[in-house]
Order: sequence, then C-alpha cells, then structure tokens
Amino acid sequence: MDQNEQLFERARRCIPGGVNSPVRAFRAVGGTPRFVQRAQGAYFWDANGKRHIDYIGSWGPMILGHGHPAVVEAVQKAVLEGFSYGAPTEREVELAEAILALMPSMDMVRLVSSGTEAAMSAIRLARGATGRSKIIKFEGCYHGHADALLVKAGSGLATFGNPTSAGVPPEVVQHTLVLEYNNVAQLEEAFALHGSELACLAIEPIAGNMNFVRASLPFMQRCRELCTQHGALLVFDEVMTGFRVALGGAQAVYARAIPGFAPDITVMGKVIGGGMPLAAFGGPRAIMEQLAPLGPVYQAGTLSGNPVATACGLATLAEISKPGFFDALSASTRSLVDGLSAAAQAEGLPFNADCEGGMFGFFLLPELPHNYAQVMKTDSPRFNKLFHGLLDRGVYIAPALYEAGFVSSAHSANDIAQTVEAAREAFKTLQN
Repeated sequence: MDQNEQLFERARRCIPGGVNSPVRAFRAVGGTPRFVQRAQGAYFWDANGKRHIDYIGSWGPMILGHGHPAVVEAVQKAVLEGFSYGAPTEREVELAEAILALMPSMDMVRLVSSGTEAAMSAIRLARGATGRSKIIKFEGCYHGHADALLVKAGSGLATFGNPTSAGVPPEVVQHTLVLEYNNVAQLEEAFALHGSELACLAIEPIAGNMNFVRASLPFMQRCRELCTQHGALLVFDEVMTGFRVALGGAQAVYARAIPGFAPDITVMGKVIGGGMPLAAFGGPRAIMEQLAPLGPVYQAGTLSGNPVATACGLATLAEISKPGFFDALSASTRSLVDGLSAAAQAEGLPFNADCEGGMFGFFLLPELPHNYAQVMKTDSPRFNKLFHGLLDRGVYIAPALYEAGFVSSAHSANDIAQTVEAAREAFKTLQN
C-alpha cells in the first residue's frame, strides 16, 4: 500500500468519505486521492513524492502558481504581526480599495471568508434591498452550499426548485426558480410570470461547475434587460471568474461586447484571497448601504477581513495588475487548449475545448455544450480513463467531469508541451 492509500485509509476513519470537500474523494473517477505533500510554482508533490503539473490550483486561487515569492513575503510579514484581531485593520481597507479600483460596477465591498458565504449574503442583500422573495438561478450553476441555492430544475418551465441535498426542507427553496442556462425564451417567460416578485437573478457568467460553459451574449444581454425592466437585481457570481478570466472579471469581458453592461451585485472569491480563505461581495453604494450597521440586512463574520488573508490577497492583486500579465496568461491557456484539441483530433476523438484568461474546460463531445443537459451527454467512462491516463503521466486535472481547469503564470511553455504530450499518449488509449 503506497503513502496515498495509507493516508486515505486513515482519513476515512475520522473524516466523512476521507475528505473535507466531496470532489476530492475521486468518487467520480475512481481510485485513490492524491494527498499533497508540498507545492511550488506549477507543481505539487504527492505523499509518494511524485511530481504533478497542477491544473486545479486549489480550484482557481493560485493564479500566480504556488509559493510566489512576493505573496509568501507578504504573508510571512502579516503572520508576525498577528493572526486575527476581530477589529478593523488598514489592510482590509487597502484590499477593498484595490478591488473597487479594478471593478467599476462596484462602489462598496464587504469582505467575508468563503464564496458560499459571499453568495448567501448577496442573495439576502438582494431580497432586503428589493423587498422581494423569489430568485432565479440556472441549472448547472453552483453558488455554494447555502440551503436556498442547493436546488435542481423541475420538469416544467420556470419550475420551482426541489432540494438536491438531504437536510434542505422543500419550503426553504420554494422561492427559488431554476431555469435552463442560455435559454432566452424560458428566461422571458419566467419574468413574464414572476417579474414583480423577483429579488434577483444569480448567474455564473462562465459556468465553471459545468466544466466551462459561457453565457451567450444575447442571453446575458437579455438577463440585464429583464432585470432592469422588472426591478430585479443581476447578481454576478464571479467566485471562479473574478480576476481569473480578465483583470476586471467576466463582467469586463461582457462589457466589451455589450455597451454599458454591468451587474448590480458581484460575488467574488478564490483569486482575491490568493489561496487564503477570503471572499467578497459588492455593488453600488445605494445597495451596499442596506447592509448592517447602516441598513437592515444583517451579515457578520469573526474572520471577515482577516489580516493574513488580506495580505495574501493584496500581494496577489498587485502581481496580476502588472502590464501584460493577462496577455501572457491567456496565451499560455490558449496554447494548452489548442494543443489538447490537436492531439485529440489526431486520434479522431470527439473533443471540444474553450478558455478565457487563465480558465479552461474541455468536453468529449462533437461540439461545445450550451447548457447542463448537453454537458451531461459527455462520455463519462472515457473521461475517467483520460483522467487516470493523465494522472499516471504526472498531469493533475480536476477529478470530476464537470469542473473547469486553471492555468497559472507559473506554467511554462515546457509544462504546456509536457501536458499536451501526456494527453496525446492518453488519448491513444481511449480508442481501446
């Protein structure tokens, strides 16, 4: 029994499923999870000492790679000053100012500790600001594990959701409508039926929990128009895409194509903490001032604005704001995606991939999907075989069919070339 297997056996005796977040368990792909011993740059080493080229990057935050010197220095300095105070610090003000400078849709921001917390608070804020109860989300979009958002679509148009987790009473999600992603007709009918009751529409602009599915420009434009028309708030979940697909997030990508486009509330996480537990939500002053202590919408957190996490986030934002950073990152990601596509095509495999900034996804399908039902047609057994083929060759992608991948500035051209070669070899085995 190797070290990973031994650790997993120990973990299963004291941690449910042996992991502290379900996708880490390899249940979808089979086999034993890799327990990370250390990480540096574009790599991590597992408990057996084997090096892997890392394309999950802590599920997105490590946009600079692991152990970037400037970030490490900032964190070490902050740790010596104190772990947590439960009182305001100058550094949290600096981080808030840095975020607002890069996100023109926001006048104010509230720092929290996780994406789930940020999304949950944003929904509460939208309800409090509008005085309405109903919300729209889309099938395949994940906004954290808050009860009201753990729902799936029903069989009919604009069907109210049913819980997808035990422990969530049906009445908790009775105000949540779940629609099909990129379906304009369904969106319009939902607003026609419920527009005056809707507090907000929450959406992942690029759905990273469907692997990588973009909201089309017509669909996104209609989301904005209908929210404005009916007085609902457009909530952009940029936990994954914020400062990952572009310096101004996915909303900057859409604003380039849709004049005047901006969400009402933005939810962020991952990159803004640089690997530390930190997230945020923000928007225009009139909405954000509905939060306590100024307004009636309550939200609080013991570790919100943590001094070590804010130091990590500030150092990360400083690095990614440097001229040319996203041009180089986008080029690396595009090189990877193009290389994978060419390797799959050479083997005659159905394969399509897409990317934006440092985020990418691929599907074992003849064309890119546009919604969750299409994503579900992906060849799962073939993906599992590909996953293990890459893992055996020292390339670590998400151990789940429906998760996006992430490239960091630490990934070199040689890392990309090695990955494509590993994929080329793995693709050959998929024909058997």
